[in-house]
Amino acid sequence: MTQHTASVCVYCGSRFGTDSAYRDAATALGTALAGNGWRLVYGAGDVGLMGTVAVAAQLEGAQTFGVIPKHLMKWEVGKRDLTTFIVTENMHERKKVMFMNSDAVVVLPGGAGSLDEFFEVLTWRQLGLHAKPILLLNINGFWDPLVTLLDHVIDNGFAEDSLRNFVTVVPDVDQALTALRDALS
Repeated sequence: MTQHTASVCVYCGSRFGTDSAYRDAATALGTALAGNGWRLVYGAGDVGLMGTVAVAAQLEGAQTFGVIPKHLMKWEVGKRDLTTFIVTENMHERKKVMFMNSDAVVVLPGGAGSLDEFFEVLTWRQLGLHAKPILLLNINGFWDPLVTLLDHVIDNGFAEDSLRNFVTVVPDVDQALTALRDALS
């Protein structure tokens, strides 16, 4: 019987952002996924933090599983040298395939797409459709406004307190790794 290799889905920006710490974290995360023998599942782009995490994982020998919708092949520069490269018809299929092929989710800094992906998996968790860990990698407080928003939603009666328990907020890659090891062991 073959042992299941844990797969970590990483949502992140197709840009680098304004703080070099974001790129550094993407590199460290990709390297660490490989070092732990975990497969990277991500959006198959070769730009921004997406490309950074993938290249770092590949350089250290990690398996890489990328999923990109056909309309983003040029925009996000589909990274075809991945272990597995899947082209979907649309964004909904992309998100579904990424999530179905992962055991945990880590969200690095990113924009509207990363927020969309985060809220979808958080909603699914809230509805009891999965129990996969969801980590916000809060580099230099990037996700602080999001955490405040989640607390605001809870405080105003639009979600139970349990919503906050579905998200683990970590300040750096080392703490993300600790949380992932605990969750995936």
